[in-house]
Amino acid sequence: ILSRLCVRFKLTTSLACYVANRTCFPRAYCHSVRTREQLRDMRVHIIPALQDNYMYLLVDEASNEAAVVDPVEPEKVLSVVDKEQVKLTGVLTTHHHLDHSGGNAKIVTMVPDLLVYGNDDRIAAQNRCVKHQDKFQVGKLSVTALSTPCHTSGHICYYVESEDRTSRVVFTGDTLFVGGCGRFFEGTAQQMFHALCEVLAGLPADTQVYCGHEYTVKNLLYASHVEPASEAVRSKLEWAKGDLLLLLQ
Repeated sequence: ILSRLCVRFKLTTSLACYVANRTCFPRAYCHSVRTREQLRDMRVHIIPALQDNYMYLLVDEASNEAAVVDPVEPEKVLSVVDKEQVKLTGVLTTHHHLDHSGGNAKIVTMVPDLLVYGNDDRIAAQNRCVKHQDKFQVGKLSVTALSTPCHTSGHICYYVESEDRTSRVVFTGDTLFVGGCGRFFEGTAQQMFHALCEVLAGLPADTQVYCGHEYTVKNLLYASHVEPASEAVRSKLEWAKGDLLLLLQ
């Protein structure tokens, strides 16, 4: 299932990672070296956080309005906001774990009138509760909340489409990674199967996926053990390792 998801979507963030110590391979895979993805009507800034987390700044090109996904380190986010000269209006929180929602309480004191979206009373500063298929706007971008309980009971993925529906991305938090999925802390295997194979796999195939952590190589090493004959896993693993080797040269 996961190997098929690898090739179904354009999995964006996990291209290559900074490595401080070669002897740590593969544990030292931390963050993508790519910092920005430009689409026709939107752009996504990839902002590394903590040891292997990702925050994302989503910008609507038409209005210059922006929302941030899981701003656990608000200062880093606001540095990008200032540099890009965009108007930050929202926070898209995927789930309540502190490595994702731990910056919410601080960022709302730094930026007035922020809308903080989520689906869990445990999310700090949440003021907009969203359910499955709820829709809202970031500028002219349409955002749809997708309920994907399992990692946590209130986990939400955020699917974003441009006004003309030519550009689309999804922020999957700790539900879908490159070659893997989140741990089942508060749900069942049936719930994760539904989230991956029905909710997320039902999105258009050209959807760009932005996940919550950099786990690519260790996920694919495990996948290659489980599915040793999978060409999808083999090619994706070589792709990830190749980008690492370029960094180490």
